[in-house]
Amino acid sequence: MPGALPRAPTATIAFVPDLPIYLDHHATTPCDPRVVLNSHIDTVPPWFESSEDEEFVYGRGACDTKGVIAAMLAAGERLRADGVRDFAYLLVVGEETDSIGAKSANAAFRDLGSEYILVGEPTESNFARASKGALTCFVRFEGIAGHSAYPERGESAINKMVAAIAEINISEWGAHEVLGKATVNVGVVRGGEKPNVIPAVAECEMIFRTVSDIDEVRERLELMLAEHGGRITLARGNAPQFMVVPEGAPSTVVAFNSDIPHLGALGKPLLFGPGSILDAHGPEEKISKRELVAAVDTYAKVVAGLLGS
Repeated sequence: MPGALPRAPTATIAFVPDLPIYLDHHATTPCDPRVVLNSHIDTVPPWFESSEDEEFVYGRGACDTKGVIAAMLAAGERLRADGVRDFAYLLVVGEETDSIGAKSANAAFRDLGSEYILVGEPTESNFARASKGALTCFVRFEGIAGHSAYPERGESAINKMVAAIAEINISEWGAHEVLGKATVNVGVVRGGEKPNVIPAVAECEMIFRTVSDIDEVRERLELMLAEHGGRITLARGNAPQFMVVPEGAPSTVVAFNSDIPHLGALGKPLLFGPGSILDAHGPEEKISKRELVAAVDTYAKVVAGLLGS
């Protein structure tokens, strides 16, 4: 690793065959990469240690996405042995939160000249031809504090929030012939101080898996919240994505989000990985050893095919 280059906290890119690591805008290589293999190294809490049996490797990040990265690295070794050089690795952090690593890399490496970016996520070893969009909203409700023995003298922010959440959950948020129905999950709620105090403030966080324009979803949500005394304090998201699928490869549509919306400068996207998203983020996250080994072969063949090798 060149010692003179500054260390970037959000993204690194490694070029093969000699695997020097270049950071930020200093990335150069004698063999310009036409294909970038990408995944994220951050995981969700809580952490639990790894273990294995004859069929699976267990642990936080096993399928999302440490197993994916291991398969990509092994595929790279095979490609190197076959004399394939014009590909690179891009590993980022922040995919599980705000995609800051992907956003930073997209800016730092926009002049890289790569043609394709192969993103690794657990897709059950199918290429994803499309994925739903995502809209994360932070919402605040305000009321009037008071003694709980006299509820008529105050105004409960929690009651407002509960009523709004109920309406949000029963509402339809769009449908698409390929992507299916939009969904919403209110994953965080907080508010109040004590049971004998009418709560003056309540907040919640929600994420929509969108199938239409996210601005339309946000505008509709804003109107709904206003009727219940709520407002959006922060929102971020991206539109649905459509990816490249190698000819003849099995494909699927996924509901989860990825860093693909934030990596547009690095080439046409592909989305593929071993493991199931249904195992990700859970208490028994795992990945099949057999599927891992098969993914090595798939990654190597796909990269070689994209390069015409």
